[in-house]
Amino acid sequence: MSGVWGKKIQYSIFGESHGAAIGITISGLPAGLKLDFDLIKKEMQRRAPGSSDLVTPRKEEDNFEILSGYFEGRTTGTPLCAIIRNKNTQSSDYTNLRYAMRPGHADYSGRVKYKGFNDFRGSGHFSGRITAGLVFAGAIAKQILVEKGIKIISHVNSIYNIKDTSLDLTNISEDIINKLSTIPFPVIDDKATEKMKQCIRKAKEEKNSVGGVVECAILNIPPGIGDPFFDSLESTLAHLLFSVPAVKAVEFGKGFEITTMKGSQANDPYYIDNGTIKTSSNNNGGIIGGITNGMPVIFRCAIKPTASISLEQNTVDIIDMNNTTLTVEGRHDPCIVPRVLPVIEAVSALAVLEHI
Repeated sequence: MSGVWGKKIQYSIFGESHGAAIGITISGLPAGLKLDFDLIKKEMQRRAPGSSDLVTPRKEEDNFEILSGYFEGRTTGTPLCAIIRNKNTQSSDYTNLRYAMRPGHADYSGRVKYKGFNDFRGSGHFSGRITAGLVFAGAIAKQILVEKGIKIISHVNSIYNIKDTSLDLTNISEDIINKLSTIPFPVIDDKATEKMKQCIRKAKEEKNSVGGVVECAILNIPPGIGDPFFDSLESTLAHLLFSVPAVKAVEFGKGFEITTMKGSQANDPYYIDNGTIKTSSNNNGGIIGGITNGMPVIFRCAIKPTASISLEQNTVDIIDMNNTTLTVEGRHDPCIVPRVLPVIEAVSALAVLEHI
């Protein structure tokens, strides 16, 4: 198993959901960087469980401890290692997973891959909890990007069949940026907020779950970032986005809708605005030939319904090789979409930082 990503800066994630701790080691950060701990804490709390009745009741504060690479208020240039200790685990809820494979989880594929030696408690290293380390690293990357004028925002574009207003592909107002950066349940259309929350609560009452779509924008990114083919900004973003548990699809700009257009409609015409080259549309999502063109980089991620549901499901007994049924125990999110927003933003920041 490789838990390492990155070339210019390397990120190594470690830990299991019910282990002593989870964390990340970051190699390649410049020396002398003063970390914004308030920003890091804010990002960590956006992802942390137990914040409302819409998420898992597992309460973890997700306080981080920096073990190395930071001295007298500045990065030292050596690997920066941070851990988040697990405090509220209930491992007994997962005893039956030694033999019963949960539908929608990596229990079976992980067992085959690691010959049954993987930690299955709370999904072990496959758990979305491991993304806390990515959010820590993403907060640092965001801090560096903001100094270059680059901002990253996201919102809940949909929950189940309830849709929010989509972002304007060519011009996102400061009001929208400020709104999405400050409210706990980021939605553009206030009327959709309560409908989405009720949908999540209903799924919870029915012992079920729902998914949704996250829309994200990378703003003020200059033209010329990225490479064609294998190291395109799209491919780097897609690589990291698909590394986030539960992401099942990614589209840039108009995405699949662009297939319903003709070339005269899909192309983004250029024009000059006060000495700056822009496009009048942004159907390609700010990236052409794998390289940014100066327009907002906008993409959407499809997030599947939480796999852990309390309804009885058909499965197999991997030991006796019999068909059986399973009711998943434990504490789980009826919808992970609101909590995945900071993770999507975090890996997007890592991708952009790698290229610049």
